[in-house]
Amino acid sequence: MSDRTSFYPELAKSIAPAQGKLAVLLPGLGAVSTTLIAGVHLIRKGLAKPFGSVTQMQKLRLGKRTNPKFTPVRELVPLADLPDLVFGGWDLFPDNTYEAAVKAGVLPGDMLAAVRPELEAVKPMPAVFEQAWVKNLDGPNVKKGGSKMDLAEAVIRDIEKFRKESGAARAVMVWCGSTET
Repeated sequence: MSDRTSFYPELAKSIAPAQGKLAVLLPGLGAVSTTLIAGVHLIRKGLAKPFGSVTQMQKLRLGKRTNPKFTPVRELVPLADLPDLVFGGWDLFPDNTYEAAVKAGVLPGDMLAAVRPELEAVKPMPAVFEQAWVKNLDGPNVKKGGSKMDLAEAVIRDIEKFRKESGAARAVMVWCGSTET
């Protein structure tokens, strides 16, 4: 019996284990998201440590303060393993994540070079974009639609197509787009 099931038996019954690939979909493939993607690939290759990652390094204190037991978060919550993550996303610009990461300049070139093929494989899907909400950006990689519902349905199709093509069992979306306005 794992620590999770012995300490929280009711929790263990209600949370299904993570199985299969997890699609991590990122609206906005700029500095933040390309750093995330590059970092995961660097960690997978043993070229970096997961510093700053709550899921990979953080521990929680269980039990009383007088007799604490520190258990990694990843042992308490059924999270996907790093090798099971597959990345995709949308952006206004057609640059793949290697090109976007180089332009963002947030990681040294030698680190990016070590995961260049993995980064080049992530190409942005056309984004849903409304200039009225983000006045300081404009790009050519944008969906066209007659209504907001048409655009929403296009994003739904993107998600399903990405899940199918990547073999992901499930998906999560993490907003990395502009927060202007």
